[in-house]
Amino acid sequence: MPGRLPTIANFPSLAKLSITSPPSSHPPTNVLILLHGLGDTNASFTKLGQQLNLPETACIAVQAPGSMPFDLGGFHWGDDMVFDQSTGEMDIDTGFKASTRLVLDDIIRKGLIEKCGYKAREIMIFGFAQGGMVGLQAAAELSGDGLGGVISVGGALSHTLPLRALEKKSKTPVLVCKAARKSAVTDSAIAKLKNAFEYVEVKEWKQNGDGMPCSREEMLPIMQFFARRLRSTRGVPAGSVELT
Repeated sequence: MPGRLPTIANFPSLAKLSITSPPSSHPPTNVLILLHGLGDTNASFTKLGQQLNLPETACIAVQAPGSMPFDLGGFHWGDDMVFDQSTGEMDIDTGFKASTRLVLDDIIRKGLIEKCGYKAREIMIFGFAQGGMVGLQAAAELSGDGLGGVISVGGALSHTLPLRALEKKSKTPVLVCKAARKSAVTDSAIAKLKNAFEYVEVKEWKQNGDGMPCSREEMLPIMQFFARRLRSTRGVPAGSVELT
């Protein structure tokens, strides 16, 4: 039996999120969890889910639990706030224990799987920068057959990821998109990803610094990944091959 469309009542009241239904007349066969970047809110990713308009897919845009300091506005996913004294920039990798529990336990396990009847394979995550790091950590810590997939734009695994999560490679397929220059996804970060996941695809964009896709060329590998991983009750087009 396919899962049913989630409602706000299926998740803890402290979790701020929005739910976008699939296109008209489409069943909610899949769920895409959208995780924004540092200093943002879930509003921009609610709009992203609406713009993607993926077939048979409900979108849940989750807001990070931590408020930014100094009236900066927006939210962050980290367990702590640490600033570089020389640059004044905020460290994006301060651990994601609380955020991972929110996404993995409250949203995925208790909400989507237990209450709404979804299988992990029918759930995907798209995260930007710090949100991508949370998505990857949640997938790495999920036991069993894994999620339908994780797309991380400019985010790698946290250096604080528990070693137990790396003892056995995750079966969740991963697509990482990174800038050609000044990317947070370094060669060593890619090596760690390949140690944690069975399938890792890396796409490099001609950008200076990690950012959201801003052209058809940059969006293409993301849409191709969705096409391979999203399930359909309407039949699979001839010639399609699903990665397992």
